[in-house]
Amino acid sequence: MKTAAAIKLSFFCKPEEDKEALLKAFKKLIPFDLEIEKIQLKKTNAEGFNERKIEIYEVMFQKDRHINAFLDYLLAKLTKEQKQQLLDQLESRLHDNLHFYLRLDKDAMVNLGQLWLTDSGNCFHIEIVVAAFPAKREAAKKILENLLIESIK
Repeated sequence: MKTAAAIKLSFFCKPEEDKEALLKAFKKLIPFDLEIEKIQLKKTNAEGFNERKIEIYEVMFQKDRHINAFLDYLLAKLTKEQKQQLLDQLESRLHDNLHFYLRLDKDAMVNLGQLWLTDSGNCFHIEIVVAAFPAKREAAKKILENLLIESIK
């Protein structure tokens, strides 16, 4: 069963942050080589508060094999407690547009190489576009519940 139509990973890099360390940690979230798979790592320059220069990095997965590989990798790396937390917070993380959001702590990834869920803004963002048919919130919830419950077993 198809779980997602697309997945977007992104993060913000502020001037005082170590861009190379963040990029290295970000790429560790991806279980395949972006260049070999011909997936673009997009960089956008933006302005934050007080005209601070911020770089935004993002990748988008739209092929089933990339989506499935990423989801398998992510769920294998999260603890049972973290997956249960996602299940418990499913209502608030799933938006009406059928996008499911989670954040992973940047410092934990850079310094410890570990995936920790966070609610802070200092994070790697993951946006999963749930492939629900019909395109209804309840159908998307069922897909996510099944995915998370299966991964906890």
